[in-house]
Amino acid sequence: MKALVLAEAGKIAIEDRDFNDVLGDNDVQIKIHSVGICGSDVHYYQHGRIGPFVVKAPMVLGHEASGVVLAVGNAVTHLEVGDRVCMEPGIPDLNSAQTRAGIYNLDPAVRFWATPPVHGCLRETVVHPAAFTFKLPDNVSFAEGAMVEPLAIGMHAATKAGIKPGDIALVIGAGPIGVVTALAALAGGCSDVIICDLFDEKLAVAANYEGLHAVNIKTGNLPDKVSALTSGNGVDLVFECSGAKPAIATLAEHAAPGATAVLIGMPIDVAPMDIVAAQAKEITFKTIFRYANMYPRTLRLLSSGKLRVQPLISQTYKFVDSVAAFERAAAGHASDIKIMLEME
Repeated sequence: MKALVLAEAGKIAIEDRDFNDVLGDNDVQIKIHSVGICGSDVHYYQHGRIGPFVVKAPMVLGHEASGVVLAVGNAVTHLEVGDRVCMEPGIPDLNSAQTRAGIYNLDPAVRFWATPPVHGCLRETVVHPAAFTFKLPDNVSFAEGAMVEPLAIGMHAATKAGIKPGDIALVIGAGPIGVVTALAALAGGCSDVIICDLFDEKLAVAANYEGLHAVNIKTGNLPDKVSALTSGNGVDLVFECSGAKPAIATLAEHAAPGATAVLIGMPIDVAPMDIVAAQAKEITFKTIFRYANMYPRTLRLLSSGKLRVQPLISQTYKFVDSVAAFERAAAGHASDIKIMLEME
C-alpha cells in the first residue's frame, strides 16, 4: 500500500510498502481518511529524533487519525464495517501494572504510532485494537475526529488540574496544544482563560473563541489582563504549553496563592524554575504525559458543540501532496495551527 515514509532527517516520500498486518479477534481494520500533522511528526522529519527516540530505520509518520472500518475481528461487538471512527494511537500492555491501575499512558511498554521504531498511520489502511478505536458521532467530521488526539491532551490537562466552576486560567503558548488546552479548560468549567504567546497570528485564532482572552507577551500587558480578570489575586490555574525556559522560570508570577500549575510543554533541555516564588504561594504542580481515558468524553463534547475545532484547521492537503504539507508544517508559519492530510 502507499505510505508516507521518513527515511532519515529531512527525507520523506510516498512509497509502496507491505506491512503484513494481521487482523486479530479483538482488532479492526481501518481505511484511513484524515491525519493531522503533529509537532512531533515535524520534529522527526527535521531532526530524525526526539530525545531518546531515534529514527534508525525507515518509519511511517502520523498518529492523529480517523477513518472507516473495513473489517472487524471475531470478538469485536461495538464496531461494524462502515463505521466512521478515530483511533487512540498508544497501545499499552494490557497486563502491565500501569494499565491495571488505569494509567496505561505511563506503561513503559506502550507502542505509540510514529514513535521509533513503531510505524504511524499515514498509509492506506491500518489494523488497530478495537478497544482503542472509537465510533464518531454522526455530526463529527473526519477532520474533527483526527483532532481528537491533540484535544485529548488538553482534556487530560484540564482534568488533572481539578477545575472548579468559575476558575480563571492562564495558558502559556498558543500553538495547537495551547489552544486545545484553553478550549478544554473552558469546557471543564473555567469562566475565562487568558492565552498568551509571541505571535499575533496564532493569538488571532484563539481570540475568535468566546471566553478566551488573547495577549501578546511582548506587545500586550499580561499582568494588567490577569489583574483585571482576577481582581489582582492572580489566576487559579496555569497551563504551561510552550516548553520555553523563560516561561517555566517565571511560572509563579501570575498565579494566585494556592494555585495549580500543569506542565504540558516539554523543554528541549533542563529548565530552571523559581522554586521559592512557587513555595511562597504554595503552588501545586502537576504533570501530564499524553492522556488516558479521554477519547469518549472528548467525542461527547465535540458532538455537543462545546468544543469547536474546525477553526483550528489551517490547511488541508491531499495525501499525494504529503511532502508539500510537511514542508509547509516545517516552515513554521505563525498563522498555522493544524495542517490536515486527507487520504482520499
